[in-house]
Amino acid sequence: MDENLSLGRMQITDDLHQLLAVLPESIRTTLEQHPKLDVLVEVVMDLGRYPEARFPDGAEDLSEIPITRADLQACVDRIGSFSGDNRAGIERTLHRISCLRNRTGEIIGLTCRVGRAVYGTINMIRDLVETGKSILMLGRPGVGKTTALREIARVLADELGKRVVIIDTSNEIAGDGDIPHSAIGRARRMQVARPELQHQVMIEAVENHMPEVIVIDEIGTELEALAARTIAERGVQLVGTAHGNRLENLLKNPTLSDLIGGIQAVTLGDDEARRRASQKTVLERKSPPTFEIAVEMHERHRWVVHDSVAEMVDTLLRNRQPTPQIRTVDETGKVSIVRELPEALKNGLMPPPNAPQTPRGWRSSGRMAPMPATLATNASQATLEADLGFAQLLDRNWDDDEAIIHSTGTPVGANGEELPLHVYPYGIGRDELDQVIEVLNLPVVLTKDIGSADAVLALRTHIKNHSKLRQISKVRQVPIYSVKSGTIPQITRTLRRMLHMDDPGIPEADDMRLFSQNGSDDEVEALEEARLAVEQIVIPKGQPVELLPRSSYVRKMQHELIEHYRLKSASFGEEPNRRLRIFPA
Repeated sequence: MDENLSLGRMQITDDLHQLLAVLPESIRTTLEQHPKLDVLVEVVMDLGRYPEARFPDGAEDLSEIPITRADLQACVDRIGSFSGDNRAGIERTLHRISCLRNRTGEIIGLTCRVGRAVYGTINMIRDLVETGKSILMLGRPGVGKTTALREIARVLADELGKRVVIIDTSNEIAGDGDIPHSAIGRARRMQVARPELQHQVMIEAVENHMPEVIVIDEIGTELEALAARTIAERGVQLVGTAHGNRLENLLKNPTLSDLIGGIQAVTLGDDEARRRASQKTVLERKSPPTFEIAVEMHERHRWVVHDSVAEMVDTLLRNRQPTPQIRTVDETGKVSIVRELPEALKNGLMPPPNAPQTPRGWRSSGRMAPMPATLATNASQATLEADLGFAQLLDRNWDDDEAIIHSTGTPVGANGEELPLHVYPYGIGRDELDQVIEVLNLPVVLTKDIGSADAVLALRTHIKNHSKLRQISKVRQVPIYSVKSGTIPQITRTLRRMLHMDDPGIPEADDMRLFSQNGSDDEVEALEEARLAVEQIVIPKGQPVELLPRSSYVRKMQHELIEHYRLKSASFGEEPNRRLRIFPA
């Protein structure tokens, strides 16, 4: 069989005959005659089961005779010893043999994976490799991370002339044996005696061998992540892999989140929280990321590239939709690069970048005509004179939840508007707004430009104390909607009313004494605990919550409060430790 295959502009070398020589003769003969031998992924042999060949499109049995201990032992004798991570290899090849052991340490199964040196796999990101920035490759097992890592090491060493050192913990990058496989070119390889020592070898490589580039496969522990940061801070380019399909997976992984900067909780001042329209406690990036570029390998020929990890992490922490690059390669080797659009833009809920500003929403329908320019330029004095009367009108309606106040003093209906509705929030948490809009799938787009807004949504106290906001709303003919507080039930009720979807079944649960029988402090405390659990954990995070143990009549009040949120709850445990558990919708 020809050991050099071609796929498009890629060249593949697999040394397959050396792997077949390890297998039992009956299995080897069947595979040599198999029509899909060229795309064989691995051979699995488990004691007492039929041998199995796995291909990209499925698996096939290779024999009707189960594997015996003698078959396994014959293979082990040809392979040699296994390392501490139960892996072995064939010298000067990229094949990997992994074993399964029983509780006494005896080998009862083998996985023989075909190792192929594929040349030309990194054409999609060659421009990024040449920048000298550190690159992190993400993807599920088997998607080709190690193959790409091997090719990157060869290109950096042979074609760009850099000093490259590979930390090869499992001998998977450069093959088994003391002489590395030719697929890594002039790059040097450092082997690791035991997997738990990988972080020490990483530091040793920098201190002893003066590399310009260090290549690491499968960064998986906190010590390895810390060693990677130490290397990057010394000015060495890093190229590594980690398990996880997307960048978001690393953000949620406390062990590896430091690779992309880590996250920490920060408490904002009142002014900054109001400027951001967010809660006072927010998540922010802790430090510069160890890897400046991240590549998500979703498929072998489709990669998602984050060319600035720092900006991408900041975007995700602010609950905004990122816009990464999508890079694909066709059968001829042609690479195409497109920018992924946010979901709101795909669905037509927001304008494309640099689009001209045009009237939208209610004003474009003619129901709210903008003021003529000549009137707008002279409107300041008239607006100031009208402030007192407008404030009085607002004061008369603060306690009337059903009144929607227009800046001219006229109630505005919600019929016939063009959607989506562009809303300018003021003093209300952006996280809560985004959560309500996403969960209820409301046709609402939040904007930071009051000039392009169809409505203003603000806290009632802020409208009273902010005459400038009232002036602008009058001049621009933008209605103001108010909420008593920035809780999720309040925001939900107001947004549905703005869209003529008012649902009186959603309560206003600000005053817990309304749900209390006697109004005692203990009852109010228990109800407040339930409210905070719903609004801060169950609804935003979709996670169940167990409350503190309470008496039966207090639990009954808590049940009634949870029902107002249209959620389910149940009591668990034995008295006196019986408590309420709240379930997400």
